[in-house]
Amino acid sequence: MDEPLPVLRQVDHGTAKLLPDVDRARAWLLTVDGAPQSYVDLDDPTHLEFEYARRLAHAVDCAAPEGEPLDVLHLGGGALTLPRYVAATRPGARQRVVEADRGLVELVEEVLPLPAGSGVTVHPADARAWLAGAPARSADLLIADVFGGSRVPAHLTSVDYARVAERVLRPDGVYLANLADGAPFGFLRSQLATFASVFTELALVAEPGVLRGRRYGNVVLVASHRPFDTARLARRVAADAFPARVTDGAALAAFTGDAVPVRDEDAVPSPEPPGGAFGIG
Repeated sequence: MDEPLPVLRQVDHGTAKLLPDVDRARAWLLTVDGAPQSYVDLDDPTHLEFEYARRLAHAVDCAAPEGEPLDVLHLGGGALTLPRYVAATRPGARQRVVEADRGLVELVEEVLPLPAGSGVTVHPADARAWLAGAPARSADLLIADVFGGSRVPAHLTSVDYARVAERVLRPDGVYLANLADGAPFGFLRSQLATFASVFTELALVAEPGVLRGRRYGNVVLVASHRPFDTARLARRVAADAFPARVTDGAALAAFTGDAVPVRDEDAVPSPEPPGGAFGIG
């Protein structure tokens, strides 16, 4: 059998590369302009290579009883890593994916097609614009994993955006977001203040060294109106191959400090990773 070859293509927002994994027969790494975006194993969609993807998956697992089908809305598609995971672990789930880069959507459909009957529908559109027109109270889970290059876009960081997202969630729904920051955490603290102004329950999942300021890294935000099973989530992420910690309650309030919510007019993207921390060339 011929070895799979890398795929290089200009998409709407840069140069996309699909690189085959030499250690796994049908696994691929997607990068855009050198920044890793997704890792997909077509034979095993539950294999998650990236630490942040594993933490998002643990949060999904803890959001509802095991195997229960959910209505899931994904903002940011990439190579559809999390939609594939949810389809495999929650048969019958109904999933919508919003991905702004139409060229990337077409590339993934061509090279990494979803299996028949996956229950996943992909919408090429801007995440916030699409969200504004989505039906109210239509999602059990909303997973935001949107990056322009290596930065979270400014228009997905404000109170105005958080309210639009909250409107689409059911009363017991859960919002999850992949964020990125480093010390002194001006962006992350502002995001906590922003989402605390809309949701009543918040938690962070991160590798301890990141929150101690030792390095720039990804952080998963969990937000809801109902109590989330943070104890179960903490056990899951602590036992992972890439251990992490859950921060909530008083410790999270102390971390947030005197940060204030961000309005649309003041919103900025997440900071540029130092030294291209997420780039691979």
